[in-house]
Amino acid sequence: MLVDTHCHLDAAEFDADRDAVVARAVEGGVARIVVPAVGAFDFGAVRALADRHDCVRYALGIHPMYVDRAEDADLDALRHAVDAARGDPRFVAIGEIGLDHFVPGLDRARMERFFVEQLRLAVEVGLPVILHVRRAQDSVLKQLRRFRPVGGIAHAFNGSEQQAAAFAGLGFALGFGGAMTYSRALQIRRLAASVPIESVVLETDAPDIAPEWRWRGRNEPGELPRIASVFADLRGVTVEAAISATGTTAARVLPGLAR
Repeated sequence: MLVDTHCHLDAAEFDADRDAVVARAVEGGVARIVVPAVGAFDFGAVRALADRHDCVRYALGIHPMYVDRAEDADLDALRHAVDAARGDPRFVAIGEIGLDHFVPGLDRARMERFFVEQLRLAVEVGLPVILHVRRAQDSVLKQLRRFRPVGGIAHAFNGSEQQAAAFAGLGFALGFGGAMTYSRALQIRRLAASVPIESVVLETDAPDIAPEWRWRGRNEPGELPRIASVFADLRGVTVEAAISATGTTAARVLPGLAR
């Protein structure tokens, strides 16, 4: 099963042709597209996408880069949205949540408080989490060890081999996508080639992190088959084997994908 484990299909970049984007992905063999929310303002939008498209699954959370514009009441809104979605088979995770120590000027203390509260919620409801981890791997790992959620995905992974092993040891898969397709991205390509394949899932992060052949263009889930081919080449396996392995891992860390 070919799974795009991270795609912001609700983004404004897709407003003009969203249905066509989904159709291209499905035609290309993408079986599931996971759409994580980034704030309370789009909880309804990501759920509506799952209502509209059979291949879409969704997650609910508050992204660390949106915390500064979020209200404390948004955490209550998240809890209410999660409670309302508990019976929805298309609801698969709490996300996108995490920490970002790359972007200057973000309130790290507030970011960490939102992250901790969302981890508490994930543990309470027994759902996996979809993590944003940018130059904050050790800080995120510290909280994962503290709260022990059931697992999930460290999206757009770009840490060390030791950090990769630590995430995997906590039951997390590592997401690789467009960044892996650039020949100059040596560290990411080394990781994609060397970490245990059972710890890898594929993603686009569309409309962002476009692959090399769409540099500076809009990314979309229809690029995933070619991204999978690059991953297979890096691993020295067939595309079919790469898709099977990463799809199995995606279903393991996000069990709702099988529904």
